[in-house]
Amino acid sequence: MALWIWALILLIIGQRLVELVIAKNNEKWMKARGGIEAGAEHYKWFIYLHTLFFLSVIVEILMKGNNHEVVFNYVYFVVFIAAQLARFWCIYSLGRFWNTKIIVLPRVALIKKGPYKYVKHPNYIIVAVELFIIPMLFGAYLSAVIFPLLHIILLRIRIPAEEKALASIPKF
Repeated sequence: MALWIWALILLIIGQRLVELVIAKNNEKWMKARGGIEAGAEHYKWFIYLHTLFFLSVIVEILMKGNNHEVVFNYVYFVVFIAAQLARFWCIYSLGRFWNTKIIVLPRVALIKKGPYKYVKHPNYIIVAVELFIIPMLFGAYLSAVIFPLLHIILLRIRIPAEEKALASIPKF
């Protein structure tokens, strides 16, 4: 398998691990100020989904063997880079309020800047794009179909839980 494939996979996994550290720090910061967590019962399913996603992509690539060389696709890569920029925009826009968990901070107005000015849950759209485009970059077509669908199923639980938690914040 080409070195660029391993390098990009490890870079993406590293990025996700850094984001989990940021989320954990933000969680501690919010909870120290009275932040309330909601939807904790389904959070583990997102961890399982994303862990299995990377394992699935790697296994699918390895199963193709050395005889199947993946050709670098510039279109997929540009979409991937655009998704990463949008992801960073989400994280930057929410600042200390960005998290992988649902945590609301009482007496704090809902943030409506950056992509949140235009779309209610932009990060979920970005993740769906990533769950499709990352496997496509590596020719892992089965993963590109299965994981966006699983993500959508989980969002049918997650978004209502998040909406309910956000609605509980007193309006100013």
